[in-house]
Amino acid sequence: MIILLGGNGYVGSAFRQELEARRLNFLSLSRAEGDYTHPLFLRSALQKQKATFVINCAGYTGKPNVDACEIHKTECLQGNAVLPGTIADVCGNLGIPWGHVSSGCIFTGSKPDGSGFSETDIPNFTFRQNNCSFYSGCKALGEEVLATDKNCYIWRLRIPFSEVDSHRNYLSKLQRYNKLLNATNSLSDLGDFARCCVDCIDRSVPLGTYNLTNPGAVTTEQVVKLIQKHGNSQQQFSFFTDESEFMNMAAKTPRSNCVLDCSKAIAAGLHLMPVEDAIERALKQWVPETRSH
Repeated sequence: MIILLGGNGYVGSAFRQELEARRLNFLSLSRAEGDYTHPLFLRSALQKQKATFVINCAGYTGKPNVDACEIHKTECLQGNAVLPGTIADVCGNLGIPWGHVSSGCIFTGSKPDGSGFSETDIPNFTFRQNNCSFYSGCKALGEEVLATDKNCYIWRLRIPFSEVDSHRNYLSKLQRYNKLLNATNSLSDLGDFARCCVDCIDRSVPLGTYNLTNPGAVTTEQVVKLIQKHGNSQQQFSFFTDESEFMNMAAKTPRSNCVLDCSKAIAAGLHLMPVEDAIERALKQWVPETRSH
């Protein structure tokens, strides 16, 4: 039995859909049924369900964006740094392997030669550099907590998007703003991400950290041009002069813009469509918000 934590969220819903499509035996455990942040409850639930694997999609991202994490720091720290440690302890004691949905937002920029950061690179957008948002700092702490855990996957998600219109979908977010920051980023097609994570379990891919981003990187301007090309939006977009103007006018906390290297995942046999192809696929299959409920 696979136990899914945070299955009602944006990322968790993609896992639910993937697990259902494969007809795998799983249970989505919600906070309404019991507070799985408490070790005793989590241990009891995993033993009762005879869990063979745990997927953690739970966390705190802030609404409408990470700026909210600067206010709700207790929730952010608990969901993104403390909870992974709790799950690690419980699963470790019970001998249950598990997977943790992390984030690529613990990096900023790219390597000097323009290439992406790999799983062996030390995160550079964290509390240790004192240059990050509270959200990114907590996600980095979550990975530090798991640094010696040999019993889990750390799956790094980076700016998720899909064909379904949603306030959490990167492609939707861009269409809701008239003025944007033109930055270069790695992205994760949410369906590809969930499928690769479940493939890790299904195919017994070696445990460890994986950057699950679609190969390549894109600028905001490139994505906007693809949105316009496919007729998903007719609005005229403009761009901030630079990040300083963006911070002064539109944001309260620094944003991570980074490039990740996904070659380890590809070498492990995980299939990830090139990022521009994945974006075009999503735009061609676009499901407007009114049809997505």
